[in-house]
Amino acid sequence: MPKKNGKIFCMLKEIELKRKNNRSRSSFQLIIFSFFVMIMFGTLLLMLPISSQERVVTPFADCLFTAVSATCVTGLIVKDTATYWSLFGQFVIITLIQIGGMGVITVGLAIVRLSGKKIGLWQRSTMQESISAPKVGGIVKLTGFIIKTSAIIELTGAILMAPVFCKDFGFPKGIWYAFFHSISAFCNAGFDLMGIREQFSSLCSYGGNVYINIVIMMLIITGGIGFLTWNDVLTHKHNIKKYSLQSKIVLLTSLFLILLPAVYFFFCEYSDLGMKDRIISSMFQSVTARTAGFNTQNLAEMDESGTTIMIILMIIGGSPGSTAGGLKTATVAVLFVSAITVFSRRDDVECFKRRIPDDTVRNAGAILFIYLFLFISTGIIISRTEGLPLLTCLFETGSAVGTVGLTLGITSSLSMLSRIILMFLMFFGRVGALTLIYAVASSNNVKSKMPLENVTVG
Repeated sequence: MPKKNGKIFCMLKEIELKRKNNRSRSSFQLIIFSFFVMIMFGTLLLMLPISSQERVVTPFADCLFTAVSATCVTGLIVKDTATYWSLFGQFVIITLIQIGGMGVITVGLAIVRLSGKKIGLWQRSTMQESISAPKVGGIVKLTGFIIKTSAIIELTGAILMAPVFCKDFGFPKGIWYAFFHSISAFCNAGFDLMGIREQFSSLCSYGGNVYINIVIMMLIITGGIGFLTWNDVLTHKHNIKKYSLQSKIVLLTSLFLILLPAVYFFFCEYSDLGMKDRIISSMFQSVTARTAGFNTQNLAEMDESGTTIMIILMIIGGSPGSTAGGLKTATVAVLFVSAITVFSRRDDVECFKRRIPDDTVRNAGAILFIYLFLFISTGIIISRTEGLPLLTCLFETGSAVGTVGLTLGITSSLSMLSRIILMFLMFFGRVGALTLIYAVASSNNVKSKMPLENVTVG
């Protein structure tokens, strides 16, 4: 009898595990499907004659590319946002950016909550996967925090920029420009309306405006650090010891990735500018390169080493649970700490007096491999297809997979094949590597282990 009871217990445990795996897999599939539906809905709206300033039907391919770029908060465009799209079209784009930045699932559950309906365990689990939360508990409260925080920060950014834009463009347009750029910056999208001065110019006309540069940078940083980290900071305030390990890693890594590249840009790229412009341009390019996609200087004038550093920053991207995409700061930090562990011949990967699970290290390695493979292989394909320099194409693919939006000016002239590749990379970068893999991969657990044999590496 004891053996029989033991077998029954094992069978029940296995069934329950399969149920959990299937539920998790369904959550990943729902996340992907929700982004896909949002993109297609945005595409159809942009195709309407009312969306273009000339009141014409925009080709499906151009609308799809714009919708993918907006929903995946990237910023790569084939039509200048200010001069081609009407006010309605611009509203559609910024709405896609807002929903894509906070997450389609987050917005959907917020609407369900406002309607008074109860949110079940499966919906909570989906929300957890959507924002990379560590646990299901408190997920509804966290959703409310995300919505409120986003609204407060974006409203603050718009209020701060409104006086400058109202002075430059008039009251109604200035207010619209302030809100548009505040949302775009916080969601790390990189879409702008400065094409009325010069098409595809981004914020170059404000390169010397320290005030606008600082406001945009603060919006980018707050959006790119992540809601989970901000929740930790607001909860524990100055008591850093109580921060979670992820928050500590995100804050330290983000600080490092902002300051170190800024020093390089200051000494090696913008030496011909005045001291004020040199400092602000160096900081702005360092901040925007990882996540946002705005630029205040002509990127085509950078040398190859500067371009390469920009590519590295773009691939790293923002932080987990943020409005940004990319490889993520925490992933890079885990791999860095793991390398130190190997060099020091220690058994456990440790950081801030905490051990990092082996599964996390393996996942980080797998994510890095996938991103590098896609970034390099697609860059080579586009280079061969378009007959363009490889570094230029790698800049484009790095910008797409990191959902950044910076470009050396080739996006609008690319062929359909290259645009399809970029759309896939933008979608991949926003949804996330593990989400796509887990959505299609089998979750069967194999109990037996294969024979162990060593392989020499290094």
